[in-house]
Formats: sequence, structure tokens, C-alpha cells
Amino acid sequence: MIDKKDKISKEYFVNITPLSKIVIGDCLEKMKLLPDRSIDLIITDPPYNLGLFMKNRGTNIKGMRDNHFAFSGWDDLDFASWSIQMELFLQECHRILKKRGSLIIFMSIIKVETIINLAVKNKLYYKTVGIWHKTNPMPRNMNLHFVNSTESWLYFINDATTGVFNNRGKVIHDFVESSTINISERKYGRHPTQKPLTLICHFIDLLSNEGDIVLDPFMGSGTTGVGCEVLNRQFYGIELDENYYSIASDRLKAKK
Repeated sequence: MIDKKDKISKEYFVNITPLSKIVIGDCLEKMKLLPDRSIDLIITDPPYNLGLFMKNRGTNIKGMRDNHFAFSGWDDLDFASWSIQMELFLQECHRILKKRGSLIIFMSIIKVETIINLAVKNKLYYKTVGIWHKTNPMPRNMNLHFVNSTESWLYFINDATTGVFNNRGKVIHDFVESSTINISERKYGRHPTQKPLTLICHFIDLLSNEGDIVLDPFMGSGTTGVGCEVLNRQFYGIELDENYYSIASDRLKAKK
């Protein structure tokens, strides 16, 4: 449950740990609490706006997985409304990111072009689209068609063409491979689109330095924040759902 101290965060960011501050609310409103040019890196996993699409396909997803995002209620905007919301979000990203700050945004492959166009329009320099390959995806309908084992991520730089890139002399591919979340990452509760800690730490380590400020405006269960705790970055998180906020708070305190 959310304690009395954490309830303050319905209005403002509050410290959950010495490194992490989080808040409950709509990210388009709560991002306004952050000063211009104050964030070094944004890593986030916004709604892909696929809820209605998945429901209309007539699949048996709900019968197989009762925690699926298609039935979450927060992924059901029509395309025009979703596009407007994403443009407003990207405008805020441009405002609060430092010059040469980075943005990593996970997204469905069928929405990649839309995100690129909206981001470039708002002065975010497009670097690349990459792939996260899940080594243990749900084998849904494996006897009928290809198993869905990948998700896309997009990489942008704010008001510049290059930013922090800690490759340490190694070739870094645009193809990241890992398993999905493990049991320990579900200890405090489940989120239907939760990303594994190893994946998020890959980007935090590569695109920021110790002490930098990292923001996740769609915090979910707090994986980005946990990665910041592990890698000694400052973290700001925004989450609309009070239950997920509570899960994130518990995970941040435990650093798991």
C-alpha cells in the first residue's frame, strides 16, 4: 500500500530513495514540474495503442493471459487521439532534455514511422531503430504462425546529432537480446508490459553517466528506476496508475 509520505506525490515528485523521486499522475501534466534542459536521458515504454487492434483480431489472448495489455483499459485510443497525445509528449521531451540528451522509446513496429515523424518535427534527431529480441517469448499460436519475439526501440538525440555513448571501444549492435522478466522482478506485483532489468540497464549504462538524471514518464512497475539505483543515476518517474506506482515504490526501495 502507498504510505502517507508517498501520497504527497499525487501533487509533486517525492523522494522514495536518495536517488529516486516519483509522482502519480498524467505525464503530460507532471512533466511540466521539471525545468527546461534538466534531464540527461529519457527511457520509456508508452502505450503502443494496440488494444483495440488486438481485440478486433478475434484472438484468444484473454483466455491465455489475463494480464494482457489489450484488456488493460489504457491502450484503447483511436489513432488520431493517440498521435496527438504522443506529439504533446515528445514536445515535453524536447523541452526538458538537455542539449545532446538522449531518448529511448519502446514502440510497436507498426507505429515506428509515426513516432519518427513526430519526434523529428519536435527537434529530436533520429539516430536509429533497434530490436529487442526475447529469448523466451510466449509461444502463442506457435502451430499457426510466427511467434512474436521482438519489440522495437527508437533512439533520438535532443538538439544535436550525438550524445553520450559509453561503448568503451566495443561494437554495440542495434539488436539487444535477453529473456523476459524473471520471478524476482515480479516479487512486488506484475505489469503487463514490464521490461527486464538487464535490457533497461543496457541503455542506462550506454547512454548516461553516473550521477546523471534519468526520467521515465511511463514508469509502470519502476524498472528504469531500479536500473538507476543499481547504476548510480538519479531517477524521476511518473505513473498514472496508483497500483503500479506502489509496486514501483516497493521495488525502488528494495533495488529489485
